[in-house]
Amino acid sequence: MPRIVTTEDRRLEEARNRKKHWKRWGPYLSERQWGTVREDYSPGGTAWEFLPHDHARSRTYRWGEDGIGGISDRHQMMCFGLALWNARDPILKERMFGLTGNEGNHGEDVKEYYFYLDATPSHSYMRMLYKYPQREFPYAQLVEENRRRGREEPEFELLDTGIFAENRYFDIYAEYAKADVEDILIKITAVNRGPEAASLHLLPSFWFRNTWSWGRDLRRPDARVAANVPESVCAELQHWQYGKRWLICAGQPELLFTENETNNARILGGRNRSPYVKDAFHEYIIHGNKAAVNPQRTGTKMAAYYPVELGPGQSVTLKLRLTDIEPLAGMERELGLVGIMTSPGHAERAEGVPATNDFGAGFDGLFVLRQKEADEFYASRIPKELSNDAKAVMRQSLSGMLWSKQFYYYDVRTWLEGDPAGPPSPKERWQGRNKDWTHLYNEDILSMPDKWEYPWYAAWDLAFHCIPLALVDPDFAKEQLILLLREWYMHPNGQLPAYEWAFSDVNPPVHAWAAWRVYKIDRRVRGVADRAFLERVFHKLLLNFTWWVNRKDPEGMNIFQGGFLGLDNIGVFDRSAPLPTGGNLEQSDGTSWMGMYCLNMLAIALELAKEDIAYEDVASKFFEHFVHIAHAMNDIGAGGRALWDDEDGFYYDVLHLPNGEEHFIKVRSMVGLIPLYAVETLEPEIVDRLPGFKRRMQWFMDNHPDFPEHIEMTQRSARGPRRLLSLVNRKRLKRVLARMLDETEFLSPYGVRALSRYHLDHPYEAHVNGQVNRVDYEPAESTSGLFGGNSNWRGPIWFPLNYLLVESLQKFHHYYGEDFKIECPAHSGRESDLWEVSAEISRRLVHIFLRGKDGRRPVAGAIEYFQNDPHWRDLILSHEYFHGDNGAGLGASHQTGWTGLVAKLLEQSGE
Repeated sequence: MPRIVTTEDRRLEEARNRKKHWKRWGPYLSERQWGTVREDYSPGGTAWEFLPHDHARSRTYRWGEDGIGGISDRHQMMCFGLALWNARDPILKERMFGLTGNEGNHGEDVKEYYFYLDATPSHSYMRMLYKYPQREFPYAQLVEENRRRGREEPEFELLDTGIFAENRYFDIYAEYAKADVEDILIKITAVNRGPEAASLHLLPSFWFRNTWSWGRDLRRPDARVAANVPESVCAELQHWQYGKRWLICAGQPELLFTENETNNARILGGRNRSPYVKDAFHEYIIHGNKAAVNPQRTGTKMAAYYPVELGPGQSVTLKLRLTDIEPLAGMERELGLVGIMTSPGHAERAEGVPATNDFGAGFDGLFVLRQKEADEFYASRIPKELSNDAKAVMRQSLSGMLWSKQFYYYDVRTWLEGDPAGPPSPKERWQGRNKDWTHLYNEDILSMPDKWEYPWYAAWDLAFHCIPLALVDPDFAKEQLILLLREWYMHPNGQLPAYEWAFSDVNPPVHAWAAWRVYKIDRRVRGVADRAFLERVFHKLLLNFTWWVNRKDPEGMNIFQGGFLGLDNIGVFDRSAPLPTGGNLEQSDGTSWMGMYCLNMLAIALELAKEDIAYEDVASKFFEHFVHIAHAMNDIGAGGRALWDDEDGFYYDVLHLPNGEEHFIKVRSMVGLIPLYAVETLEPEIVDRLPGFKRRMQWFMDNHPDFPEHIEMTQRSARGPRRLLSLVNRKRLKRVLARMLDETEFLSPYGVRALSRYHLDHPYEAHVNGQVNRVDYEPAESTSGLFGGNSNWRGPIWFPLNYLLVESLQKFHHYYGEDFKIECPAHSGRESDLWEVSAEISRRLVHIFLRGKDGRRPVAGAIEYFQNDPHWRDLILSHEYFHGDNGAGLGASHQTGWTGLVAKLLEQSGE
């Protein structure tokens, strides 16, 4: 049954067909531009120290912009965000504060509370919340206390300082509603939650990204005061790329102007090019320095200044409009005129768009309409049978993913060379970070893992993001997957860029899996199979697959290495560094990921072969390659040892020493469960349609009699025999699942742990060169400094790998059906088929976020504000990972990316 087409669906269709550019403006500001690799021009690659938070208010960014609850155009030429002052802080609050990777006892960490409440995929409606303390913000205390604490101690958070005691804070809501593509209505609402009156200074701000100071393009945009619309004030904004826009501000705020230029006098002790610099509003508001702002009321950065005093429980709402409508045109409300156009190609405005001087019923009515349209859109995506709590979790999760889009700009060659107007680039940089990626030129809107903690894309994170994103915006999901395969991302040798800290690191090869899943979700959502997308992706992935085979199978034995593969500290050794023992590590997960990659490519090739028989041959290639990998992993290994340990009934990495010795690395971790991901069923109706593939497959099986256990044919459908391709045969599947479903090992009340709880009492130790390398079960933050120590794979629960387990169990059930049952949980006496097991794991995962019978959300842990306070209890944070025993959220707090998979689990399996 086709889905009801909502108004938002029609906007997405207009954007798809390029009739209207609804996504030109969106939440594309970062939460943190400072401390990134892009802004680092140091000789030694010390990004955190080169541009720290203390410099951010005064120093112009080169590659992007950040702000609170802000928006920009898709090229980030024009930016809007919010600045605040509580009359106590030493600086304006213009951006989120947090600790650097070297300051936090578990790496970098944001120390603010903000929430993405709602968003539509076209950004026709968006809403977020920031909680701003009324007491002086404890910048120094947060740094000093976290620096004092060791890795064994919990992080010291903003709530721990007591700053929110007696509810002495403001709730600041930023809300956007598009009247049209270039006509954005803005509401900023501040609520005093405290017991006493409190001062608040609000500065909705507009600025241009600085593109003129680097000696490459001297064209300079301009913002200046304009003729006022009645009952409001107005600034005219002119940019050489976009033409004129206006920011209309209801009421009579003072308009302040300065330049988005570095305050060299403060940062470097040098001379400023202009008397008006980036941090002028700090000087003007906090220190009363009237000379800091331009009296001519012109510049490249401006703000509307609204000082207010709010009594207990009192609120104030600011109304603004960022528009391409000439403000003084068409003000007669009774005539329904809405202004003239200044952007090429724009037709007359839709009926119902309020006049530029209408900050009353017309303005408010548009917000009501856009909220209603957002409700209708999500009602068409969220299953009706979910509880209201689950519906709210799913909507906030998807909204968070849409808010986590960011303009990402990085031209590696230009970055390495330095700019003509800047100092010479240190020669050390050409031997340092990303020196082999000079082809890379990124200037796009990308889905971020977390716009504060990880304000840069990561290849495998992005693949997982695209699954829930496809539920609401399949086009954006497909664009993301295609982008990373384009020539200006993918290395000429076929490698995908990992992340900006080290593009040459290796992430698990999940791109083909994501493309195949998005293709199927898109087909279901829109009712159309986008074969052109699938074909584009497939051809580029052939290059990447070849890179993997050439680079990560050094012995040519179908046993793969790969390095850390995204599982930062999961091994007893740093898997991205040379082994202290010498030799090499044959990785269970690296080999399993490649088995899965083969099957993903096989599934895509078979789909494409339905309409083009040329794909039959390449399908045969992936079928045969998979069987060779399965045989090597289970039977011979590279040099005689398989990765399967029959004594333990588990898969392990194998250490090959220089003297020829081989040893299992007997750490029971997710590394040994990843083989479950490589599973696919060949349906008889597909095989029978492709006679060339069928003949080749039969020939291969007839001529390789030692490979049969990796191709099962015991099940039949109405159309003939089904074939199961799997790294893990039926017998071994039982043994692996017995460990995975054991609550004293992997199975937590909240999903599957990344490391078995067995290692709580039985830590794994390796003694090398007088050093003890040890792996313990650590269900919370890491006590290891590997990869910065801000992630932990030694016990917590991670959504992406759990999601793949759920999907793999469903695939096994599709083949085995009710004939295959196993105790779930182990030793419980209750047998379940694999569909029921997958549903149980999914249920445990989603209940991390849902209120239990005790009224508490596991994700919020022991934080009573989030559990009980009416102004906090329904605010959901999508954490990076979760405590292996109690489900509390850990790591990055806005990892709406792959933790957004909770939305897909709710959609497909419910509560």
